[in-house]
Amino acid sequence: MSSAVKDQLQQMSTTCDSLLLELNVIWDEVGEPDMARDRMLLELEQECLDVYKRKVDQANRCRAQLRQAIAEAEAELAGICSAMGEPPIHVRQSNQKLQGLREVLNAIVPYLEEMRKKKVERWDQFVDVIEQIKKVASEIRPADFVPFRIPVDQSDLSLRKLEELTKELQSLQKEKSDRLKQVMEHLNTLHSLCEVLGVDFKQTVNEVHPSLGEADGSKNLSNCTIESLASAASRLRELKVQRMQKLQDLASSMLELWNLMDTPLEEQQMFQNVTCNIAASEHEITEPNTLSIDFLSYVESEVLRLEQLKASKMKDLVLKKKTELEEHRRRAHLIGEEGYAAEFSDEAIEAGAVDPSLVLEQIEAHIATVKEEAFSRKDILEKVERWLNACEEEAWLEDYNKDDNRYNAGRGAHLTLKRAEKARILVNKIPGNICLSDFY
Repeated sequence: MSSAVKDQLQQMSTTCDSLLLELNVIWDEVGEPDMARDRMLLELEQECLDVYKRKVDQANRCRAQLRQAIAEAEAELAGICSAMGEPPIHVRQSNQKLQGLREVLNAIVPYLEEMRKKKVERWDQFVDVIEQIKKVASEIRPADFVPFRIPVDQSDLSLRKLEELTKELQSLQKEKSDRLKQVMEHLNTLHSLCEVLGVDFKQTVNEVHPSLGEADGSKNLSNCTIESLASAASRLRELKVQRMQKLQDLASSMLELWNLMDTPLEEQQMFQNVTCNIAASEHEITEPNTLSIDFLSYVESEVLRLEQLKASKMKDLVLKKKTELEEHRRRAHLIGEEGYAAEFSDEAIEAGAVDPSLVLEQIEAHIATVKEEAFSRKDILEKVERWLNACEEEAWLEDYNKDDNRYNAGRGAHLTLKRAEKARILVNKIPGNICLSDFY
């Protein structure tokens, strides 16, 4: 107890004594009985005792509250340090000069507030990582996604735990990146196929998932979406192959009809983009709308027009092909086998007894046979051609030798002499032992 407090208590005691003397003087003047005086003095002492008791109780409660506050602060401080994986802080052990519970509490509070601040910052880091994990997981696995359970008790906020969550986030982000790459590859493939086929790209991808048709925003990257994209690409690729085969068939028919009817090059140029794909592979056809329904219908209508034109010119075509066949036979020096002409009778065609298309096919077959025969006898035909030329020159030379005026000077005489010299050289080269049967 301080000296000032002691002095104040002595002063109060003196004051009480003087007041008690004054009270006795009053009682003497009043004539207060001794019993009444004793009773009032007892009451006065009891009232003083009650005041002391209240003050003691109040002091006890304050001490208990301070002890509880210190215990709670120390427990919270220890809990935060434990949750954050940091060493415990012992304020009283580290500062032995602290006196009284209030000083202890006041010393603990700054440490506690600092650790609370660190805990909030650490918790914000956890929440940020966890929210990212939830977002990425919902994008790549929405069907079997189970919301990530946030540790609401905050019992483990250590850097080790934060690092584990960060690694999990990085793993999910890598998986998302790989899935996004797959999705973009499928989308690029679908875009190319839709362009070639004349199909609405946005409608196609929206049927897989609405997020795929949006330029901005995240895209659904689930296994189901990737499989659906692959399936859509496969389906469109099959459709592309089917339409490509149809276009190539139409192009082949178009070329045959052009060749058959000697279609002018100017008219053929209009469909150059069709015939240039006649032998193209699936991945080589990339021009937009090349295999669209409208374009195929346009080409189909042109082939139909050519077919109708062919039907109207069939007789002329048959005559032209017959002439071509005769020319090939003449060049190949083929004799006999004239019975084939009966198959291509003009009267039968005009009477409708035979199909002109069938006749054309038969003539084409004969032409192909003659060409093959001529190729197989190429060496012999060349010898025959040279022999016939030599015979022709020999006959001319005989006529020339019989001409009595062959030496007369005149216009062109020198040219005739040169031909005669060449003819003699050529005739002298004719083998004397040629067997003509070798040429047939």
